[in-house]
Amino acid sequence: MAAIAGTGTGAGPAAPLSRGGGEARRAPSWERADPSLSFRRPRGTPSAALGIVGGAAGAMAGAGAMAALCRSLTGALRLSGARPGSTAAGLPGLTLNLFHKNLVKVEPLYQLKFLHTTLSRRGLEEFFDDPRNWGEKTVKSGDAWNIKQLRGKSSEDLHKLWYVLLKEKNMLLTLEQESKRQLRPMPSPERLEKVEKSMKNIDLVVREREIALRLLQTGHEKPAPGEWRHDFLGRTYWYTYKEWPIPWYLNKKHKKKKFYYLPHVNHFIRLRLEKSLRRRARRQNLERTRRKVLERKFPHLAIKSRSQ
Repeated sequence: MAAIAGTGTGAGPAAPLSRGGGEARRAPSWERADPSLSFRRPRGTPSAALGIVGGAAGAMAGAGAMAALCRSLTGALRLSGARPGSTAAGLPGLTLNLFHKNLVKVEPLYQLKFLHTTLSRRGLEEFFDDPRNWGEKTVKSGDAWNIKQLRGKSSEDLHKLWYVLLKEKNMLLTLEQESKRQLRPMPSPERLEKVEKSMKNIDLVVREREIALRLLQTGHEKPAPGEWRHDFLGRTYWYTYKEWPIPWYLNKKHKKKKFYYLPHVNHFIRLRLEKSLRRRARRQNLERTRRKVLERKFPHLAIKSRSQ
């Protein structure tokens, strides 16, 4: 006759035990899973206490397996040459050393270069010419960039070229000021004119592209819609349309503006046009006279310019 062992409240039914050895005792589930944990259940021990002991043993086994996995992963990282740690702030060149004792330390693996620049120089050396050109009377330089060459370049290349010319202009202006201070002639002063001409051509090409894009998108040449109008003196200007809180025929400020001129202003318009033409002709004559004076002073340069 089988006996029931354990009378604690809340405990489940125990396995049947045989007195004379007629039936073999069935091992519990924790003994079947791990034979090293098999032990004889004492009489009168609650089954809940045994469940706690079995849970603790399972937790210890899981912790041991996790530690073994971590050791194997660390060994694999050491063999592959990678440093343990996580990438810092998404930067591939910086690693966070998570195994530091006190705090997180950033270790650079290689130098990063986010911005492409020209030759690195320290101080204000870029405001001065190349030391190899110091003391030279003439410095070899190329021709200015013309509009045909610039139209074949992309907007990104024009942007880079603009800043290269700007740095060159600053350097030449510094050289010009230093030459004036030392009362010496500036070596190859035509370089400054070439740089200014190139920058002007870049500005024209960029403006052409902006106008073409604006015409394609909006159909207007100007940034803001408007029209050409005349003032009371006969001068032509671009009038930009604006929004007013009241209609134009009720706006006293708008009524004071006159977008026409009287017939007697035509005589003064002709005089103003004649004055501008005379000013332009005078400027051209002065430039021509200055060129002749330079050719008489430096005949070898005149021959060279004519040959080109």
